[in-house]
Amino acid sequence: MEQAVSAPDRSSYAELLNIFTTISISAAQAILRISGNRDARTKTDGSPITAADEAAEAVIQEGLQRCVPSLPVVSEESAERGGPIGPAANVIMVDPLDGTRDFIAGRDEYTVNIALISDGVPVVGVIAAPALGTIWRGIAGRGAERMEFAAANDRPCAPIAIRSRRRPPPDEFTVIVSRSHLEERTQAYLQALPRAKRAACGSSIKFCRVAEGSADLYPRLAPTHDWDIAAGHAILVAAGGNVTAPDGSQVVYGTKELLVPAFLAWGDPVHAKG
Repeated sequence: MEQAVSAPDRSSYAELLNIFTTISISAAQAILRISGNRDARTKTDGSPITAADEAAEAVIQEGLQRCVPSLPVVSEESAERGGPIGPAANVIMVDPLDGTRDFIAGRDEYTVNIALISDGVPVVGVIAAPALGTIWRGIAGRGAERMEFAAANDRPCAPIAIRSRRRPPPDEFTVIVSRSHLEERTQAYLQALPRAKRAACGSSIKFCRVAEGSADLYPRLAPTHDWDIAAGHAILVAAGGNVTAPDGSQVVYGTKELLVPAFLAWGDPVHAKG
C-alpha cells in the first residue's frame, strides 16, 4: 500500500511514478471488467462517454485522493461536470479513458493517462493500455520505460528502458497520425512530407510509439485538451524526444480552456528545434 505523498518535489517523482502506475493498473482492470458494455451517450461537447470511462474515473479519483491528497486533480470527466479548476504549481492531469471511440468500436487502442504537471510542464507520465496489457511511463530527465501487466495481477513485469529514435534515414521516417481525428490542417502538413511513411493509431499510444522508436513524428494541428497529451508529453521527453508548438515554442498548459491549439511530438529533439 502506497504512503500518502505531500506536495511533491523532484525527490518524490519516482514515488509518484509508482503510485500513478498502480492506480492506472486498477483503472485498467475496472475498464476490462465491464468492457462488454460499450454503450455510449453523448456529452455536452459532443464526445462520447461510456460506463468504462466513469468506472476508470472513480478508481483514479479514489486512488489519488488516498495517495496524493494534497494535489489538485484535473480530469476530463470532472472538467465536463464543471469541477473547479484553478492555478497551482503542481497539478495531476487525468484522462481516465482516452480513445473512447476506439473502445466503442472494439479496438484495443485506448488508454488510461495520468500525469504530473509542475509549473506548466509535464514531468511525470503514465499511460496504460488495458487491452494490450502494456504500460509506458517516464520522468522527464530520468528516462522512460515500458512494462507488461496482466489484467488479474496488480504487479507489472520488470520494465524495459525505451528511447526515441535519432536521425532516421529519410526513407524510414515514420509519421504516426490519429485514426479518428485526422483533420484538414494536419493533412496539409503531411503533404509536405511526401517521403514519410504514415501509420495510423488511436489514443495517446501515438506518443508511446514515438517514445519507443517505432515512429518519428506525431503531428496534431488542431486543438486538443491538456489531459489528452500531458502524460504522453512527459513520457516522450523522458525518452529523449520533445513536444513543441508548430513554431518550435513551448507547449502551454493550463489555459482557461485547458486547450493546446496544436503540437508536434518529435522523437529526435534536433527536429523539434526546427
